[in-house]
Amino acid sequence: MTNHDSGALGGLESGLLRGYTTGMKTAVSIPDRVFEQAERLARRTRKSRSHIFASALREYVARHSPDDVTEAMDRVCEQVGAQGDPFVARAARQTLERSEW
Repeated sequence: MTNHDSGALGGLESGLLRGYTTGMKTAVSIPDRVFEQAERLARRTRKSRSHIFASALREYVARHSPDDVTEAMDRVCEQVGAQGDPFVARAARQTLERSEW
């Protein structure tokens, strides 16, 4: 390999792959309409298709990972502390009593 070689291996050695995102590459089949919408969004936001698809998948996974949400909420509660506010407790109790289960 010469210094003038700008192939993928040269990019790997320097830790930078120009024009490529890092991470797993995969092939998936999606409906044409969804692809076209993603293309328009990518152009409008000036982001790559990879960025659009990765963001969408990240959001989907987060929305379908309730354990992660619960753990995050638990961490926040631990940091804030367990001090109860009597007004909030009363309001919450009243709301729950009026809610249809």
